[in-house]
Amino acid sequence: MDTSLSTIAVVGLGTMGTGIAEVLALAGREVIGIDISEAAALGAVTSLEASTARAVGRGRITEQERTDALARFRTSDDLRTAADAELVIEVVPETYEIKQQVFRELDAIVSPTAILATGTNALSVTRLAAESQHPERVLGLHFFNPAPAMKLVEVVSSVLTAPPAVEAVTALARELGKEPVAVGDRPGFVADGLLFGYLNQAAAMYEANYASREDIDAAMKLGCGLPMGPLALLDLIGIDTARTVLEAMYAESHDRLHAPAPVLGQLSSAGLTGRKAGRGFYTYDAPGGQAVVPDALTPAADAASGAGRDVASVGVAGSGTMASGIAEVFAKAGYDVVLAARSQEKADVAKGRIAKSLERSVTKGRLTAEARDETLARITAAGSLDAFAEVDLAVEAVAEDLGIKQQLFAALDKVCQPGAVLATTTSSLPVVAIARATARPEDVIGMHFFNPAPAMKLVEVVRTVLTADDVHATVRAVCARIRKHPVDCGDRAGFIVNALLFPYLNNAIKMVEEHYASLDDIDAAMKLGGGYPMGPFELLDVVGLDVSLAIEKVLHKEFRDPGLAPAPLLEHLVAAGCLGRKTGRGFREYARR
Repeated sequence: MDTSLSTIAVVGLGTMGTGIAEVLALAGREVIGIDISEAAALGAVTSLEASTARAVGRGRITEQERTDALARFRTSDDLRTAADAELVIEVVPETYEIKQQVFRELDAIVSPTAILATGTNALSVTRLAAESQHPERVLGLHFFNPAPAMKLVEVVSSVLTAPPAVEAVTALARELGKEPVAVGDRPGFVADGLLFGYLNQAAAMYEANYASREDIDAAMKLGCGLPMGPLALLDLIGIDTARTVLEAMYAESHDRLHAPAPVLGQLSSAGLTGRKAGRGFYTYDAPGGQAVVPDALTPAADAASGAGRDVASVGVAGSGTMASGIAEVFAKAGYDVVLAARSQEKADVAKGRIAKSLERSVTKGRLTAEARDETLARITAAGSLDAFAEVDLAVEAVAEDLGIKQQLFAALDKVCQPGAVLATTTSSLPVVAIARATARPEDVIGMHFFNPAPAMKLVEVVRTVLTADDVHATVRAVCARIRKHPVDCGDRAGFIVNALLFPYLNNAIKMVEEHYASLDDIDAAMKLGGGYPMGPFELLDVVGLDVSLAIEKVLHKEFRDPGLAPAPLLEHLVAAGCLGRKTGRGFREYARR
């Protein structure tokens, strides 16, 4: 089997094929771009010329390197021009019929030692290989879009693939400056296998009118640090393409989380396939355009949620990291804050934590010493909830236990003045069940901050069926004053972020349980292929496996979906006391501080 791979054919010159051809040509390979469409071939040349010109302008390559790369790229509409290629990468439309036809024709054209790679991200590599006269040389080589920028390449082996072929393309990927991850043959592989389930759930959430498209996307960007929201990403990928991937995944897994949301089929059938069509979940300035333009669903900039209540003082109940962070946020915004804990000592410790946080901000030049002193002076530490008698807004940030929160709200009901807004920071418990612990459930709302509260911009504002309109308006106005981005969502388990995030994390654990891929490869795939700031196992260890398991159980109990059942490996680690960074061991081991 030829392992030099100096001459490479790319079959299919759409966006992905053109991007792969550019990467190869810049890396010194002779590249034959093949497409039955003359327009596509001309478009590939034009695209390569423009892209390399931009690279020269930005100082990434020299003019000579650009000239040499363009000279190494030639196009054809005849598959027979691939005869001398040592590697052929097909990136034709995502159907078995078309890909199998390409492989059958290539069998009669290329050398028996040439490697045949499919760029599929959804179809079975094994099934494609079985159609070839030399199935041992067929494998998957899945680049990510845009290929010149994205570092991840999934190298997909079937049960028929010869190890030398895998070694050759893995070495090639490294020479191209990519990070190859070795995976087995199943629809979606690692990155798309995790990503598309998450995208599908976001589409279903939108279809159910649970939250607006803008709020879903903002929640995942601000709450998880993702580069794009899920619905905007579906528009970029192509809604029809996403549906094809999900159909293939569902055919394999029979997992309801992979069953394409009906809205994907409806949009695809209507030709509203995303950016390429000029309209999908959002509307764009033109087919192929990137700029979102207002449409009938775009919220009005001056949309008012009604008159709220006056809030001058805020009470924060709790003594942990989240309570301290929330109290700091309110005090920085100019509110008088009462920070109440179960004892004066605990309250003083929590205020001391805020003082240290403010001092760090001064040291880093983010806050003046005067502002630090003024902020700290606005915070009163108290050892009893009785200090909440005159606050206008009470925010609880105690343990994520329904009984504890209900007990606290029953106490707030007795202490707080009439008209005070009572907010819970729960991330997964039913807000209405907390509200019913009071005699004024209309005054209760969810106000879910993210950790660390001073840094994270997102607040999920959770209305129950009993929450008063002016309470909702009050919290929206307060979020604006403390410079947080509020997203509205209904009172159901997980709200937006956790309902989308934790099934994705759970599915990553299942991949490891099934020995499909390693922790390191899965983390690398999601960071390099999905643009995630942390891999799923890094994130699980930071969040805490016990916290993650509790949220998974709440989601499973609420939605009764077998696919949401916590992965047994997660339950075993928690039972063993391996809870993540806080215990020194979770999915990985950490040095004790």
